Amino acid sequence: MPALLEVRALTKSFPGVRALKGVSLTVERGEVVAVIGENGAGKSTLMKILAGVQTADSGEILLEGQPVELRSVHDALAIGIALIHQELNLADNLNVAANIFLGREPRRFGLIDTVRTHREAQPFLNAVGLDVKPDTLVGSLAIGQQQLVEIAKALSTNARVLIMDEPTSSLSACEAENLFKVIGDLRTRGVGIVYISHRLGEVKRLADRVTVLRDGENSGSLARDEINHAAMVKLMVGRDLTQFYPRASHQRGEVALQVDRLRTALHPRHEVSFQVHAGEIVGLAGLVGAGRTEILLSLFGVTPALAGMIRVGGKEASPGSPQEAIAAGMALVPEDRKRQGVVLEMAVCENLSLASLRRDQRQGFLNRRREAELSREMIGVMRIKTPSDRQAVQFLSGGNQQKVVLGKWLAIRPRVLFLDEPTRGIDVGAKQEIYLLMEELARQGVAILFVSNEMEEILGMSDRVLVMHEGRFTGELARRELSEEAVMHLATGLETPPQPIA
Repeated sequence: MPALLEVRALTKSFPGVRALKGVSLTVERGEVVAVIGENGAGKSTLMKILAGVQTADSGEILLEGQPVELRSVHDALAIGIALIHQELNLADNLNVAANIFLGREPRRFGLIDTVRTHREAQPFLNAVGLDVKPDTLVGSLAIGQQQLVEIAKALSTNARVLIMDEPTSSLSACEAENLFKVIGDLRTRGVGIVYISHRLGEVKRLADRVTVLRDGENSGSLARDEINHAAMVKLMVGRDLTQFYPRASHQRGEVALQVDRLRTALHPRHEVSFQVHAGEIVGLAGLVGAGRTEILLSLFGVTPALAGMIRVGGKEASPGSPQEAIAAGMALVPEDRKRQGVVLEMAVCENLSLASLRRDQRQGFLNRRREAELSREMIGVMRIKTPSDRQAVQFLSGGNQQKVVLGKWLAIRPRVLFLDEPTRGIDVGAKQEIYLLMEELARQGVAILFVSNEMEEILGMSDRVLVMHEGRFTGELARRELSEEAVMHLATGLETPPQPIA
């Protein structure tokens, strides 16, 4: 029998860039094919062509052996190809059920049948393990929950080929497990799945076959028994990354950040106290909802703390706003870089200078000369790949956008750096560059407190790990004590009485 989906020699060019150069791909019925590669390798372009978002310049796409033309998303959905976007494609002002069936609403007497819409949405919410009502406003959900709505929306199309673009990038470990069960069910029903992820552990677990892209071309493929981390990385970047987490032992300095009896709006009944020393990287671990991000937001003045004392470098600093936090020597790289980290429509140089505007003004006016100098310096330090510093940030890859966010904050030379999911949605090469930067900043004496849902990242980069469960600390693990089992034991609340956090 012919393959369920076959792609032959696809090419696609944009002004000045050839995104795809003769790329080929096959997907069989009930098969999970992972497509991996660094940012800019052509993965997103390939997926958009398959989903009808863009059209190829040349090449052929066959479904069950028959050539098809995909000139729109409607064309792709009509033949059974659906795409789950990494960047959420939801309407915040509509409820969950309305988003799931947007454009395909059940109707009665020419009007949308709301009761039926809600009823038919519930099985798809159950399938992805999302415990919210169909009439819940999407704008009120957390990013991880919105990602599950996006997945439920794709499942509702009854697609024969389902393309998943970084589907777990915003999911907790528990939510990801639910998704993996859904994938297993789809596989038994004969659905072909194209799975894109930078999390190579997931790829190894799920994929029947791996197709690797590099610089817009097929770099190689791996059969099920050939899939391992080293083989995937070598095909992706053309080199071995033997030392992926570059942590070195440093003599930690004085206390840079001291937090006493902090209470946040999410968990107002629990107080947390801890310290981070200069030159130390401290991981903040826990399940989604434990309160990790809320601690960072409170420390940075985004959502002011209900109570508690904060000291930076020995000086009291209880910021009521990000401006006060910056003045105290703190910086925050947020989880959602596109909404909170950069202004997508603005140029690289303008984004890099955002945090320094107050410092670099001249008689109340923006100092363009200083902005240009700062931009050149940060582009060099961060190794940002951009045609020029006037390029709009929205046209950069995810990894380079994240470097712009980091560069913006490094320009103010903070004493304390908060990182919330610092490598979310970026490729393995860009991840290592950010890890190297974290290591260099620690060597220079910056105190780093970071949140990550990637267990390998927590274990690989942390000098210490503080573990949270439902708004409180359940334990602290030194580097020599770190293991996945130890972290998860504390993160699920299965601990002996909490020890004081030093």
